[in-house]
Amino acid sequence: MLLLPPGTAKSTYASLLFPAWWMARHPASAVIGASHTAGLANHFCSKVLRLLIEHGTRLGVALAKEGRAPGQFRLKSGGEYFGIGVRGAVTGRRADLALVDDPIACFREAESRRSRDQLWNWFRAELMTRLKPNARLAVIMNRWHWDDLAGRLMDQEPWEVLRLPAIAEPNDALRRAPGEALWPEWEDCAAISKKRIGVGEYSFAAMFQQSPMMDTCRLFKTDCLKVTNDEPRGISVRGWDLAAIGDTSRDPDWTAGVKLVRQDDGNFAIADVRRVRLDAHKLPAFIRSVAQEDGTEVVIGLARDPGQAGVYQAAMLTRALDGFRVTVGPETGTKYLRAGPIASQISEGNVQIHRADWNSDFVEELALFPDGPKDDQVDALSRAFTVLTNMPQPAHFRHTQFFAR
Repeated sequence: MLLLPPGTAKSTYASLLFPAWWMARHPASAVIGASHTAGLANHFCSKVLRLLIEHGTRLGVALAKEGRAPGQFRLKSGGEYFGIGVRGAVTGRRADLALVDDPIACFREAESRRSRDQLWNWFRAELMTRLKPNARLAVIMNRWHWDDLAGRLMDQEPWEVLRLPAIAEPNDALRRAPGEALWPEWEDCAAISKKRIGVGEYSFAAMFQQSPMMDTCRLFKTDCLKVTNDEPRGISVRGWDLAAIGDTSRDPDWTAGVKLVRQDDGNFAIADVRRVRLDAHKLPAFIRSVAQEDGTEVVIGLARDPGQAGVYQAAMLTRALDGFRVTVGPETGTKYLRAGPIASQISEGNVQIHRADWNSDFVEELALFPDGPKDDQVDALSRAFTVLTNMPQPAHFRHTQFFAR
């Protein structure tokens, strides 16, 4: 595994020169070269082909005329090269050498749990099953995220890893002194420092130092939640996030209801979480049954999604909750922005969580937000906090300020 910063010629050496050298040494072998898109894989393939055409006589390599197409070519000795984009089909191919170079296309893809899972599943189920016995495998990339392909692979089994950060750290693989640039003739420390300011500390740690940050990318600092056995007392709101009407996906969203309490000391407590998957016609009865358990003193916060379906759903549930205090309002801003205020309170240690069997799923969803597979409980918590903090405050803490320090 080669982990190097952008612009350090890692693809030139690993995906252009190396496969040409390999095919000269192993003229009957099959090579698979994979990159984040088929276009990039075809580009690498054409470069390798051009090298073999130019230096074939000296290398002792003879190219076959048949079998050439975008992303593939053959040798007269039986060797072949096949380029493919990650997630592409490799059925029917086998490899003595597989190269995975730049498997992640962009920051948005790296931050998406779904995209990372898709790449991981392709790597294990598609590529790994194509390797011949004793085949070689190389992954060439700069890091993007602590849970990217390189991170998952290193968690699974030991790899031979060459990690070369842009700025040397103690025990550097090249025996550089700490603080030295990787390729000063190309980019010295002053230029790297300017780039560090431009890209930000999070991206710099991942892409340039090959040490992605894990905790700083998370909005919710779940280790700051205080678990308690005490029953929270105070002003309560049950915020609901409703699953989309007619969602027929294999992994549909949940309808989630989070009960949040502002206690007499001004701190907050997450008292209860309900989460179900129900048909739309069964949802009003369920939410009403939860409201009856909570009691009429608990305010119910519903979001009104844009569009006719959202308006209808909010109106239907409000009618079903006759006799309870219901507040309905639109969602404004992104999910991340809406979750920010309650996340700040958690970070400052101002939020307790009542010990219960729902704790594990709830805390895990918070910890993985914003790129986890689900965010229904986060949305319900954000709704509850918005409603609760916009309610009239009791006189004994009306003037208390609740800002993150």
